[in-house]
Amino acid sequence: MVIIANISYPPESSKEMAKRFLEAPQLPDYLTRRGPYVSSNRADGISILSIYELDNAKLAEGMDFIGTYYTSYFGVPGFQYEVKPHYEIMEGLKMLGME
Repeated sequence: MVIIANISYPPESSKEMAKRFLEAPQLPDYLTRRGPYVSSNRADGISILSIYELDNAKLAEGMDFIGTYYTSYFGVPGFQYEVKPHYEIMEGLKMLGME
């Protein structure tokens, strides 16, 4: 399974975001991050996508860590974030009772 995090912020907050990124806590061993991948557009400013891979059994711990991780960016002007778990299709089918 993966947890996908999308964050955005205006360009004028870039230096503060970079500073906080460099000071952020290290990921625990049970999480593997793909990214962060950066893009920009006129509506959202800077957008960053990160994909965190983990075992299903670690979902609660992973969501807790990632939620806490992104609170370190609170207070940066214009910072917004969204964190959502995504299941592999077979896992989703099992949840629907369709194994």
